[in-house]
Amino acid sequence: MSSSIPVPVDPPLPAPGPSSSSRWPYNFYNRFSAWRTSLDLPNPGTSENLTKEAKGTLLNNYLFDGARAELSKSLSMNPMFTVTHSFNLGSQTIPPSYGFGAMFANEQLFLHGNIDHEGNLSGRLNQGWNANNVTKLQAQLSGTPGQSVLQVEHDFSGSDYTLNAKAVNPSPSDLTGIYMGSYLQSLTKNLALGVEGILQRQTPDMSEIATAYLAKYTSTDKSWIATAQLQGAGILQATYWQKLSDKVDVAADLQVVAAPGRRDALATLAARYELRMASFRAQLDSTGKVSAFLEQKFAPTFSFLVSGEIDHFKNAAKVGVGVMIESSSMTPEEMGLVPPPGHLPMPMPQP
Repeated sequence: MSSSIPVPVDPPLPAPGPSSSSRWPYNFYNRFSAWRTSLDLPNPGTSENLTKEAKGTLLNNYLFDGARAELSKSLSMNPMFTVTHSFNLGSQTIPPSYGFGAMFANEQLFLHGNIDHEGNLSGRLNQGWNANNVTKLQAQLSGTPGQSVLQVEHDFSGSDYTLNAKAVNPSPSDLTGIYMGSYLQSLTKNLALGVEGILQRQTPDMSEIATAYLAKYTSTDKSWIATAQLQGAGILQATYWQKLSDKVDVAADLQVVAAPGRRDALATLAARYELRMASFRAQLDSTGKVSAFLEQKFAPTFSFLVSGEIDHFKNAAKVGVGVMIESSSMTPEEMGLVPPPGHLPMPMPQP
C-alpha cells in the first residue's frame, strides 16, 4: 500500500496593484489639496465684482440729468414680486422714455424684465443651483438692427477661487460671438490674482484674442481694498476703496491708456456720506468735472433725488431731479407687520 506525500502549495500571489510611479499624481493632488485646505484662504469673489466697493462710492452709475420718476409696487414679499413704472424727461443725452418692469425673486431664482415705450425688451435671469454654481442669462431684444444682445454666463465659486465663463451673442452654427473666461485665486488671506481671456470671432475666418491680468488686495480688517486690471492693449485700471467710518467711505479710480498712437489718463476721487435718512456722494476727476448726488428719504417709501455735474473746462452743467415712490397692496399681516400679542388697536375717532 503506497502512501501519498502531500505537496506543499504556494499561497496565491496578490493581484498586481498600481505601482508607486503610477500613483504619484493622486498622492500629489491629495497632498496639495490638504495643504490648500490648511491655509484657510477666503473666496476672492468674482472677477465681475472685482471693483464692487469702489463702484458703490463712485458716481458713474448714479448720475443723471433731467427729471426722473420711479413708482414701484410690491405685490408679494416671499417670494418677492414687484412691478415698476419709470419715467425720464428733459435729459440732454437720452430721449424721453417710459418703462415698465417686473421683478421676481426667491432663494434660488431671480427674474427681472423691462419694456419701454418703443417696444425694446430686456430681461435678466439668475439661477442658483447650489451654493457654488450660478447661471446667468441676459437678453435685449430691439427693433433696431444690431441692438439685440444675448449673454450667457456661469459662475463657479470654490473655497479659495472663482471661475467664470461667458458668451455674448454666440452662434452655434459658425461659432461667432464673444467668449470670455476668467479665473481668480486667493494666494494669501489678503492677496488674490487672476487672469481673464477674451476671444472675439466677428466672422468664422476672423478672430482676435486678448488677455487681462487681475489683482486684488484686501486689508486684514477689510477696511480698505486695492485692485488693478492690466489688459494687453496697454490699458490699466486701478482702484482704491477705504472705509473711514461707519458712515463715510472714499474711493479713487485711475485709468491709463498707453496704446500705440494714443496716450490718455483719467483720475477720479469720490466720497460717500451715509446719514440717518440721506445718502450724499461727491466726485472730482482730472477732466475738471465736479459731480454730486443726493438721495433724501422723507419716509421709508418716498425718496427725493438730486444729481448735478459741472464741467469747468467746457463751461457746461447738468442737473437732474427725481423721486422714488414705493407702495404695497398687501396688508400689514402679509408684510410681516403683525402687531405684538396683547396689542389693542387704537379706536377710530367718532364723527
